[in-house]
Parts: sequence; structure tokens; C-alpha cells
Amino acid sequence: MEVRATNNSLLEWSGDGLAVGLFEDATEITGDLATLDQKFASVVKELITEEEFKGKLGSTIVTRIGAGSPVRKIILVGLGKADTFKIETLRRAAATVARLAKKQKCKTLGISLPIANHNPTATAQAIAEGVQLALYQDIRFKSEPEEKPTQVESVDLLGLAGTEEAIARATQITSGVILARQLVAAPANSLTPITMAETAQAIANESGLQLEILEQADCEKLGMGAFLGVAQASEIPPKFIHLTYKPTGTPRKKVAIVGKGLTFDSGGLNIKGAGSGIETMKIDMGGAAATLGAAKAIGQIKPDVEVHFISAVTENMISGRAMHPGDILTASNGKTIEVNNTDAEGRLTLADALVYADKLGVEAIVDLATLTGACVIALGEDIAGLFTQNDDLAKQLETAAEAAGEKIWRMPMEERYFEGLKSGIADMKNTGPRAGGSITASLFLKQFVKETPAWAHLDVAGPVWADKENGVNNPGATGYGVRTLVNWVLS
Repeated sequence: MEVRATNNSLLEWSGDGLAVGLFEDATEITGDLATLDQKFASVVKELITEEEFKGKLGSTIVTRIGAGSPVRKIILVGLGKADTFKIETLRRAAATVARLAKKQKCKTLGISLPIANHNPTATAQAIAEGVQLALYQDIRFKSEPEEKPTQVESVDLLGLAGTEEAIARATQITSGVILARQLVAAPANSLTPITMAETAQAIANESGLQLEILEQADCEKLGMGAFLGVAQASEIPPKFIHLTYKPTGTPRKKVAIVGKGLTFDSGGLNIKGAGSGIETMKIDMGGAAATLGAAKAIGQIKPDVEVHFISAVTENMISGRAMHPGDILTASNGKTIEVNNTDAEGRLTLADALVYADKLGVEAIVDLATLTGACVIALGEDIAGLFTQNDDLAKQLETAAEAAGEKIWRMPMEERYFEGLKSGIADMKNTGPRAGGSITASLFLKQFVKETPAWAHLDVAGPVWADKENGVNNPGATGYGVRTLVNWVLS
């Protein structure tokens, strides 16, 4: 599919489907749309009246135009109230239109939406992102597609000539989001630590990034006892992935992104029981997926920031070699951890990954992890929890997420709650009381970042997967976090 910027107006465009956005309670057609309606014998006005179209956010109506018309179908999409109109409205409206155009068997689509914030560049990028993400379909594991619908082959953004770079940027970012979706959606017999490392190698080859893969022996030499404790039950060897993007000149800043990479989580000897969603635990590498997706995008965009992409990748399995509840592990910074729950394994892998990142001399670290069900209970399935004690980094991530259309909410890091992690025989336990579970998890991670001036943890357990259509996301893997991370690096 090709997305193009054009200066054509509603009156000049021809093709299968023409989509126009209208604000709520302002559906009296004016300007070019009114002129177009006269050419179409008032079919648009009649459609609005007959369908009682009010322009509510996300609502749509469609009608066929008579024979001989340069436009086969007209699509109207509601933009909600004008005083709440923003960039994310455009992204979602474009996604809605794209899905409907595909359903209506439109090979060519023209989109006419208002410019947000007097910024045609951001407008074009948001529309292009919405279209491309909505039309992505993962059929890799089907022997034959269930249906072969007409595909949207070209999309013209009307009145947005000169925004070609913004559209190209959207394509670069969505390629990273789609990679993250593919990684999260892939089953555990397809996506393993080995294939994750192969994916990192492909990214490095494609964009000239540096890649270092630490094998199990390398991790042993570095004393990564927490990570290797989780990995020891699996028949598949662990892989510690370190991708590095370096700009051609002196970097303006050096940062690290760390993603939790559990390609499958059985719970270990604290096995996940019935109703626990064990069959969905292929998604437990959602943080690593976002990390690699961001690496793919950043490698194409090539900003003036040095970025380290890190993930300690393994399975959490059950065997005669599995770590036991009650075992004591020693992380690479010397901290000892009493394992009181083998199903709290992600924070153990992150512990050694954060110590590694902390030694790189970066100015900020952001980690992402499908870490706790407690965060889903607190914030629901659409919002990630943001944990940091650095106000500047919190603001940067909040701004980046808002521009990306990805929701985050800053959560407290109540130091007193660390009392619940204290152990009688080790420096700490890996889980605390049930209350405040996402907070104690973030306090656990904090013990492994000492040198880096700014660190933030994003608990993305909810938004990496959607059970139903949600904004630009189709049901399934969402690729959550990639757009926020890229925006953060670029800003």
C-alpha cells in the first residue's frame, strides 16, 4: 500500500472511496464539500439527514454515488467536538476510515481531514500511521487466508502536499510497531530466545547497528545469577541482546532502553494454574518486542542520539534444573535475592539487564516490562504505569506518549513499601505483599540502577495486547511502546 501527499481538493480527487471528517453537531456541509454535494445531486446532505449523522467521535456512514461519478463511494467520519480535537483524533479517524474502506472494497482511498494545531506535518504523520497500522493483518500462521478481501492499494492525503517526509517518518515508525506486533503475536514454538537474537541480527544488518549477543557462558562470567536462575530450566539457551545505534557525529545524548524478554512464562515451579492465562504467556516479551521495534525505527530515522537496546531473553520453564521457591540468587551487582515466587521472574532478568545498562555511562534508562497483574488491576488494559523518581524524565515520557497516542500514568514509588521486600536471609525477596504489587516491583528494580542519573520503569502488562479493536490497534498484539520510545529518543 502506498500513502501519498497531494494538493488535490475534494473537487479534484477521483477514485473508489473519498473520506471526509466532520465535527460533532457541525454537520452542516460548507465549502468544497457543499460544492461536491451539488455535483452529487445532494447525496451527502441526504445521507446525513437520513442516517441522523451527528459527527460523534469514531462514527461513520457511507454511501455509493451514482454511475458516472469520479468517486464511487463517500465515507463520512465523526471527529467529535471541535474543542477536543487533537492529533490522536486524526490517527484514530484515519484508522477507522481505512478499515471501512477495506470492508467497502476500495482499492483507492482519498482522505480529507482537518489540520490539527496548524501543523500539517504532524497531521500527515498521524493520518499515515493510523492508516498503515489499521490495515496491517497478521496471517503468517494461516495455511490459507480465510478470505481474500480487496486490499487498499493507495491512499491520498488531500491538501497535504509537501508532507512527504512526515509520511516517510510514519512508515519508519509503523515498521517498528509492526515488528513488535509480530514478535508478541508469535507463539513460543516459533519465537524463542534464539529467534529473538536472529531478529536483532536482522535489524543490525538492515540499518548498520552494532550487535553483541552474550551467550550463557558470557553471562556467567559477568555474574548474572538472577537472569541465569530464570533461564536454567529451559532446554533453549538464553540470549542477552545488546544492540547499539550510534549517530555519525558526536551524540547529543546517550540513553538505554531495556525490555523484558520472556518468550514464554510457565510460572516455573510456582506454575500458573487454571484461569491464569498461561496460554497467553507468549506475550511476556512485550517489553523486548517494543525495544527491538524501536531499534528498527531508530535505525531508519538515524537521530543524533546514541541508543542502547538491551534485553535478557529466556524462557521461564519447569524441569529438574528449575530454580526452587526459596533459592537465593546473586545478581551481577552482588545483591542477593531470595526467590519466594518463581513466577516473579521478569524482575530477575531485568535486574541483571539494568546493572549492565547502568555501566554504559548513559544519561537515562527506560525499561519496559509486562511485569505485574497488579498494574492491570490499577490502570486497566489500555494504560501503562510509569514509575520514576525523576520529574524531568517523567515529563519527557508523558509528552512522548501523548504525541504517540499511547496512554501512560505516573504511579507513586513509596519507599516505605520496600519493607515488604526485605528478607531474613538475603538482601531482598523478589516479591512483596499483594497490596501495591506494581510499586514493590518497581522498587525492586530500582536496586539495580545506581550510576545513571535518570531511570524510569514502564509496566506495560495491560496495553501490549488488545482483545478487541482499540484506536489504531486491531485485536491481538498492539506494538505498544514503540511510538512512545521513538518520540522520546527524538525529543
